[in-house]
Amino acid sequence: MDRSKIVAVITGAIAILLSIAYLLIVQFLDFRGEMQPAPVDVSNRCMAIERLV
Repeated sequence: MDRSKIVAVITGAIAILLSIAYLLIVQFLDFRGEMQPAPVDVSNRCMAIERLV
């Protein structure tokens, strides 16, 4: 095999490995269940209320 075919095979193998890793990560994140919303930071609201009072 010449150099360009070797590079093509290596590039294809890397692409397949990356795609399998991506699918595994997505499956793991999906397995964790429904995502919960981030907690609301109330410290800024408390400071704003204190300024009004």
